[in-house]
Amino acid sequence: MLDLSFVRDNTQKIEDMLRHRGLEPDSVLTDLRTVDGDRRQAITSAETLKASRNRLTDEIAMRKKSGEESSELVDETRKMKAEIQELEKAAAAYETRLSEMLLAIPNLPHESVPTSAENIEIRSWGTPPRFAFTPKPHWELGEKLGILDLERAVKLTGARFAVYWDAGARLERALANFMLDIHTREHGYTEVLPPFMVNSESMYGTGQLPKFASDQFRVRHGEKELWLVPTAEVPLTNLFRNEVLEAGRLPISLTAWTPCFRSEAGSYGRDVRGIIRQHQFQKVELVKFARPEESYEQLEELTHEAEVILQKLGLHYRLVALSARDLGFSAAKTYDLEVWLPGQQLYREISSCSNFEAFQARRANIRFRREGKTKSEFVHTLNGSGLAIGRTWLALVENYQQADGSIVLPEVLAPYMGNTRILPRSL
Repeated sequence: MLDLSFVRDNTQKIEDMLRHRGLEPDSVLTDLRTVDGDRRQAITSAETLKASRNRLTDEIAMRKKSGEESSELVDETRKMKAEIQELEKAAAAYETRLSEMLLAIPNLPHESVPTSAENIEIRSWGTPPRFAFTPKPHWELGEKLGILDLERAVKLTGARFAVYWDAGARLERALANFMLDIHTREHGYTEVLPPFMVNSESMYGTGQLPKFASDQFRVRHGEKELWLVPTAEVPLTNLFRNEVLEAGRLPISLTAWTPCFRSEAGSYGRDVRGIIRQHQFQKVELVKFARPEESYEQLEELTHEAEVILQKLGLHYRLVALSARDLGFSAAKTYDLEVWLPGQQLYREISSCSNFEAFQARRANIRFRREGKTKSEFVHTLNGSGLAIGRTWLALVENYQQADGSIVLPEVLAPYMGNTRILPRSL
């Protein structure tokens, strides 16, 4: 969430930002200015009436002391009190409406974010594999190998779910353990196993609510409403909601494996083949809390740490800086890692690494205090996939397929898989 005083003082900057994001500023800011003006007018009128009432109260006291009649003034103060209460009630309503409107304004893109409509490739790593045959997509390979079963998933639940068998299931588990081991042992992250359901306050804190409620899965639990986590970013970031951290603890780096649940509202008809776009998938997430002056250095580190996983797996990828138009709602800057999929002859996003600056911290009230200072500041929050496990699974299957239909996995997975070759099995 942006600071209200910042929005007031930087109208032109906010308008430019909204245009870069492909939004129409008038539809966002006109009502906000009106509500903010009405709120300030109600507060001013209430304060003016309070001052007048105080003067009358003093005069009533003087009249009573001298034995003069004061009933008319007492009636007037009662009317003033009622008017003040109405004005304060109106100001509170305007305050609530203003907060709701601020929650709907996206983050301000960092000055380094491309303002063109196109994303910009920063670098690439590795080269696409060469095949002496036409490579197949993962949904064909998975079915023939007997490791991916989409038909039975439909029977169990519905479309956009998957059942993994045998080596397919083992590969998902192996990738989660491999990624967590690299991030904790080599990159210094602390592993967390959070709840897979969170409350509405947590979803507001990271920006999923209220704007993206239709993209989420919600669960009724008695009088409460809980949400299945769309990503471990939500519980990890909210671990420090309403807390003040000591500056010496920063940066804090956390990682977690969780299943992720997304309704994929608005994606009907997109990526219907295979496991690219699922309602349920697994992911290893990376989250950082940093001092504002260090957050962009931390973004580069976090992105590199996600890249390391792809490099160790020998997967060709490119790093792309997203344009302002493609930025997520809460992000100030985002890098996408896109892995090459030979079975589909295209690149697919496998990780998004973002700096949210103080946007999430302001919503979740996560602060830090510098040594020797009494006043606290908002931390900067960052997160990235380290990596999306399902998309890593299919990237391995497509990139390491053999002419006989088997898969030969990279050696780094041997300790987790027991072997590196996946052969056909019958379902």
